[in-house]
Amino acid sequence: MAGHAGSKRVIYAALAGNLAIAVTKFAAAAFTGSSAMLSEGVHSLVDTGNGALLLYGMRRASRPPDRTHPLGYGRELYFWSFIVALLVFALGAGISFYEGVIHIMEPEPVVNARVNYIVLGLSFLFEGSSWLVALREFRQQKGKQGWLQAVQSSKDPSVYTVLFEDSAALLGLTVAFVGILSAQLLEMPELDGVGSIGIAIILGATAIFLARESKGLLLGEPASPEVQRQVLAIAQEDPAVQQANGILSVHVGPEEIVAGLSIEFEDHLTAPEIEACVERLEARLKKEMPQISRLFVKPQATGTWERRRKAMAEASDED
Repeated sequence: MAGHAGSKRVIYAALAGNLAIAVTKFAAAAFTGSSAMLSEGVHSLVDTGNGALLLYGMRRASRPPDRTHPLGYGRELYFWSFIVALLVFALGAGISFYEGVIHIMEPEPVVNARVNYIVLGLSFLFEGSSWLVALREFRQQKGKQGWLQAVQSSKDPSVYTVLFEDSAALLGLTVAFVGILSAQLLEMPELDGVGSIGIAIILGATAIFLARESKGLLLGEPASPEVQRQVLAIAQEDPAVQQANGILSVHVGPEEIVAGLSIEFEDHLTAPEIEACVERLEARLKKEMPQISRLFVKPQATGTWERRRKAMAEASDED
């Protein structure tokens, strides 16, 4: 999957950083007894596992269509992205919240706090480097779109998932620093636990957002309006086509689109001529728009298409 080269680079960078950081944070937590540092260690460990799951999902999604999955396995990436969101919520946010509550109920002062500060500083450096790699890749993908619009319209969750995880990690490091420092300065070890709860809130919010985006991709999102216009324009240029009425499309992978075309053919055409037209359209789309992995053509009068389109629009408005 050549189109995923940038995504894999982002994930490998995050994997390497998170694994090293997780080990360092757990060692610091054991040495100092900091609740916030332990939560940060869990956070980095979960992020490491999530990167591995995204790579696994990308490998599974690259398999070609077969008899049991005639449209391919592209949606496996969406499934594993959803699992990643659940893990961030259940393990990252859940364990951090639990650890924070326990530390507030049974507070223990942090010892050798300087170790925590050194580890947090190094972690911020490593996480920041991974975040910059993900940010550059996402900027390249989003083009002129706004940040939120780019995430909502993106059909490749791997890059923005890493970007959001790294952003949450940087925020979590900041919260952990504030929690440990305030607990030390004010001599209130409970604030270390409050830092853990703050990390849990950040992870929970990130997980909910990622789960929402993954849900939309799993249910099936259409191709972008630009892609749909291109397909219709190509169909309309064929001399056998009287009117390219419209298109129904769905992403089954980041670069895999199944499209159904409604076309009103010229009245004088024979069945073999219509078949030849469909073959021409398939060949041209394969050359100019390789992301259209499957094309289905429905001969249909323009009036019939318009009635059905309006019915779908009305049903969508009711929802």
